[in-house]
Amino acid sequence: MSSDIQDLSIFDKFDCRLKPFGIKFLLFKPDGMRKLDKNLSFCEMFREAQEQEPFYSTVDNFTCVGPILTGMVETDPIFESGYIGQTLKIFEEARANRRLYYYLTKLERNSVNYIAFSSLDKISFTPDIVMLAVDNKQLEIILRAISYATGKMWSSKGTPVIACNWLTTYPYISGEINFIITDVSHGMRAKEVYPSGTVLVSIPYDQIDPLISGLKKIDWEPAMYTEGREAHDKKFIQAGEQLHKKLASEQK
Repeated sequence: MSSDIQDLSIFDKFDCRLKPFGIKFLLFKPDGMRKLDKNLSFCEMFREAQEQEPFYSTVDNFTCVGPILTGMVETDPIFESGYIGQTLKIFEEARANRRLYYYLTKLERNSVNYIAFSSLDKISFTPDIVMLAVDNKQLEIILRAISYATGKMWSSKGTPVIACNWLTTYPYISGEINFIITDVSHGMRAKEVYPSGTVLVSIPYDQIDPLISGLKKIDWEPAMYTEGREAHDKKFIQAGEQLHKKLASEQK
C-alpha cells in the first residue's frame, strides 16, 4: 500500500462477513492491477471486489447499464424509453420506468475508461467510494457516527432498479453517504448477489475522514442500549433535571 493512502483500518472493527472495499473512477489505466477476466453487472463487481484480488474493469466487462452511468457509452434509448421495465413487469407502463432515468446521476461522457476495485485490506489507491456490507446494528453505528459532530440528518435514496447508481455515481457526485438494503434492488435480488438482509453503505471520498472521526469518538455500544427501558428513562429525566437546575441557578 502506498504511504499516502489514508488509514482505513477502523472499518475492520465492524468485522463484516464480506470485506469493505473501495472503488475509483479513472481516465487512465491503473498500474499494477489485473483486468477483470469475466463479464458481470456492476453490483456483481462489488461482490467480486470483496472476495477476489484487486482488479479494474472496462466497458467490455459490463453486462448492465453501468457504462451508461459512468459515461463509458452513449445512453441507450431502449433503456431510457422504459419499455424494458414494462416488458419484465417491473413497472406497470414504460412511462413509470422512464421516470427514474431523470433521477439517475451520470458521469460525463468519456471521462471514465477504467474502474478500479479493491478490498480495503489490499487497496493501493485513494478510493472515490468506500462501500461496506453491514447488518442493521452496524448501520446504526455508522449513521450515529455521521451525525455525532454535525447533527446532520441522514437519508436513503434509491429506485427499484439500477441500485448501482445510488451506491456509486450518486454519492460520488452528491457527496452524500447513501445506503440500500439489497433486498429492495431488483437486480441484486434476482441475481442473488448478497444474502437477504444485507445493507450496502456507500461513503464518498469527502465523507470518509468525517465518518472515521465520528467512529473514533462515539461509543459503539452505548450503555443505554443494554440497560433497559427503566434505566433509559431515569437517565433521560435526570439529565433534564440537572440542566434545569443549572439554568435556574444562573438566572438568580
